[in-house]
Amino acid sequence: MTLSSGTVRLALIDTDSGFVRVLVKRLEAAGWEHRVLTSTVPLDELVSMKLNALVVDPAALGPMGWEYIERVCTSLPDLGLIVVSQGSTVAQRVRGLRMGADDWVNKPCHPEEVLARVEAVTRRRRRGTTSTDATPFVAGELEIRGDQFQAFVAGRSLNLTRREFELLQSLAEAEGKVLEREEIYQRVWGYTMAHGDRSVDVFIRKLRSKLQKASSAWAYVHTHFGVGYRFEAEPADAAAAGDDSPIPDSAEEVADPAAELLRFQAHQA
Repeated sequence: MTLSSGTVRLALIDTDSGFVRVLVKRLEAAGWEHRVLTSTVPLDELVSMKLNALVVDPAALGPMGWEYIERVCTSLPDLGLIVVSQGSTVAQRVRGLRMGADDWVNKPCHPEEVLARVEAVTRRRRRGTTSTDATPFVAGELEIRGDQFQAFVAGRSLNLTRREFELLQSLAEAEGKVLEREEIYQRVWGYTMAHGDRSVDVFIRKLRSKLQKASSAWAYVHTHFGVGYRFEAEPADAAAAGDDSPIPDSAEEVADPAAELLRFQAHQA
């Protein structure tokens, strides 16, 4: 299993010898470049490895493990980070995802699943790198800087989460085109959308709320009922009334990282 755009370069921080042995065998069979580590390494060393992804078990990181994960996610936004662990609590998994981890896999797990998740994360990263340059995308009052993974209005950052930024960038890249929910999910989450999953709708609502607060004179994300969403900067007074579809309060739970974990576990079955 390899990506069409090149070999995956991966580092694994884990002290679970059985898991490491099985995973390394599969990595070698797939032809992926990999390096096994048993403890944290300085961030500049991770940079020098030119990695596509980092697979890490918090148990191997020591008492400062969560701080290390947060530093990696904050300082190396291009590096995909997948957490693997055994016996983790919901609170721990939610914390890791909110810190910026791209995915979480519960042990015991099949090595093919780990590779598939790494491949999905790497594919999104490469797509983002390919489409990103130093030229900002400007629409209305909004400025999207892919090289900084940030969006601004009047010079002020919207303070988007990574997922919200990826959602905004994906919509903006298809400016003027209606994207179906399934397509948006595949672009941003990297998986096939499960039946009944409302994550796209909930994250759209959160993104739209931040855009409206920062740039109330413009409407950017438009709903096409029963189909999906379109990005286009239009004066707010000219935008169609009732553009936003109501979402039940229960749908908010789907957007919570804990709910995303349930979806991840469903893929393991």
